Amino acid sequence: MQSATPVIKDLVLIGGGHSHISVLKSFGMRPIPGVRLTLISRDTNTPYSGMLPGLVAGHYSFAEAHIDLAPLTRFANARFLRDSVVGIDPDSRKISLKHRPPISYDLLSINSGSTPSTDIVKGTDEFVIPVKPISEFLAHWQNLRERLAARTGSTTISVVGGGAGSVELILAIQHALIESEKSAEQPIRYELLTADDDILTTHLPAVARRFRRILGTRGIQIHTGARIAEVRKGLLIANASREYRSDEILWVTHAGAPKWLAESGLTVDEQGFLLIDDQLRSTSHSTIFGAGDVATMKNYPRPKAGVFAVRQGRPLVRNLRRTLLGRPLQRYRPQRQFLSLISTGDQYAIASRNAWSAEGAWVWRWKDWIDRRFMRRFQELPEMGEQPEKPAPAALLGPEHAELTDDTMRCGGCGAKVGADVLTEALGGLQPLSRDDVIVGLSEPDDAALISVPSDKLSVLSIDAFRPMILDPFVLARLRPTTVSATSMRWVPSRSRQ
Repeated sequence: MQSATPVIKDLVLIGGGHSHISVLKSFGMRPIPGVRLTLISRDTNTPYSGMLPGLVAGHYSFAEAHIDLAPLTRFANARFLRDSVVGIDPDSRKISLKHRPPISYDLLSINSGSTPSTDIVKGTDEFVIPVKPISEFLAHWQNLRERLAARTGSTTISVVGGGAGSVELILAIQHALIESEKSAEQPIRYELLTADDDILTTHLPAVARRFRRILGTRGIQIHTGARIAEVRKGLLIANASREYRSDEILWVTHAGAPKWLAESGLTVDEQGFLLIDDQLRSTSHSTIFGAGDVATMKNYPRPKAGVFAVRQGRPLVRNLRRTLLGRPLQRYRPQRQFLSLISTGDQYAIASRNAWSAEGAWVWRWKDWIDRRFMRRFQELPEMGEQPEKPAPAALLGPEHAELTDDTMRCGGCGAKVGADVLTEALGGLQPLSRDDVIVGLSEPDDAALISVPSDKLSVLSIDAFRPMILDPFVLARLRPTTVSATSMRWVPSRSRQ
């Protein structure tokens, strides 16, 4: 639905992460008149990280494990720009995009996730499969399965990393390939490599013991103290000159930050992640907020885990609204302890919190219920119906928009043409030209002109504006009318602009 209130402030969201989907739904439920919402995302479908192992293992379909951003942005009456951000100019408040002209913002929020840290170790950018971003990993996973289906000899699959994501992934891959291994001449060998002295060092020792038992039972070899120094084709070289042969290498080590954050002049931490305060706001620029893996809370650093991005959704929404309305921001303090549910490939999982841990099929059913409930919040959107639009809040208007009073009428009829008073004011500043062929249109500017072309004929020229049928002005400019009649109009992409 087109808003009758003029755009006063632009709120731009970079990334369709777990926090931003909460922002979109919140503004869809309770929009602020005068605020235009724009989402910039490279992907149309945003994956839920908690369901990735289940997707790989075959327990979930693609649709079940992803949130379609298109209907969510329509629900929020937001513009959806599918593109990648390459830079930000905080001084001019402009965002540079890879395939589009820059766009401006009044308030910006960044929840674009992390990138693979494959530039730290030599050879990783060429010979490994990074798990992040997840959207690209799923394509790699499909290609890996095709390669394995065509194999004739022995194969070794190695996962580098000893955290929960690494353990879940290697178990999920093994479960997904069980059927194909039955017909293979030689079984697939699975290896887990970590630079630490044990797996799951950020979890309870009891959780690590449980997973060591499960990994050992399923024949997955664990290599501890294996800090990878170089990767070559089919070869992992660790410190102390240890070498590990591998046909497929998956990289699940520490997340990396997008380089354009630091290059944009924003304050970042030692790893290059956006540094934010207790209000989830950039410590260097008050008009920029951040959440999820791409940001680090200065006073409350936490692991790069999806649970924190989900929990930051509500306080991020609250402080974005308060900033737009000129209200004091509220502090957010993330919890230290949280419920951890780690799956084991099959429909079995291990739970832990504080000093408690447990395992079983019931834990997986519990995790499955939590994950599906979270997804339904953004996959099954409520029917809002017709809602009377409220005037823009006075705090949002500010002195620079004082002329936009509550009773300001903005015409949307007659094909959404520009009103006569506005048109007269706009054309009144033009300097008339001295031309004999223009009979009407210069001395008294109007929306039509009468021109003598050729000298013994009269030509009437008129330009009409149509309300845009899509919210993205860049895509709209790439459309051109091919058939215009009194009853229909058909639009196709303009070849000259492709």
